[in-house]
Amino acid sequence: MNLFYSFGIHVYGLLIRTAALFNPKAQLWRDGRKGIIEFIRRELELRRGKQGGKKTIWFHCASLGEFEQGRPLIEAWKKEHPDHFIILTFFSPSGYEHRKNYNVADLVCYMPLDTPANARTFIDLVKPDAVIFEV
Repeated sequence: MNLFYSFGIHVYGLLIRTAALFNPKAQLWRDGRKGIIEFIRRELELRRGKQGGKKTIWFHCASLGEFEQGRPLIEAWKKEHPDHFIILTFFSPSGYEHRKNYNVADLVCYMPLDTPANARTFIDLVKPDAVIFEV
């Protein structure tokens, strides 16, 4: 099953990169992930590095609709735990483009393409203490 999923993800990435030549939303999806791992690494060092020892809570919202449903939870969490570092990821440009400056989260970014290598690297970088998926 993992082999089929990994193959499908790579094909999906290729299709999106091809569609980006003709489709503005696909172009945002592609461009938003260029160098995403390095972006996350750099931003975590800048933002979380200064605040050492904070618990990291990762909220993932596929798109804007899921974010709007989960927004009360994110805001309640931050209010209850203002010392926690919140990272918010999006899969879709519709969510990221509208909420990239959402000030309740300490870091807002795209979710890297879900390859095994990207997943391992992302988890190693973020080191979440808790994960909440809004689906």
